[in-house]
Amino acid sequence: MLLYNVTVGIDKGVEREWLQWMKTEHMLDVLNTGMFKQAKIYKILHESEEETVSYSVQYFAETINHVQRYLEEFAPALRAEVDKRFHGKHVTFRTLLEEA
Repeated sequence: MLLYNVTVGIDKGVEREWLQWMKTEHMLDVLNTGMFKQAKIYKILHESEEETVSYSVQYFAETINHVQRYLEEFAPALRAEVDKRFHGKHVTFRTLLEEA
């Protein structure tokens, strides 16, 4: 099993809107590609006075081929939608992990 983790820093001013959209639209769109079996989202807990809040968005895939296909065929359009909706209000970094 592989975990494709997307860590997102989202501006506090749009956090609620972003979280609702993630749960009701974006994560479902990612799952509907058929490349992932499950998705979860966690708020990263830390004390900070920054203007952003961080989340870990986790997508679980059975094979590296599923992740690669997602990244090549589906990710560009889905990322563009995030950028369109929340331009300048988020930062992301992605990590691929393999279950040991």
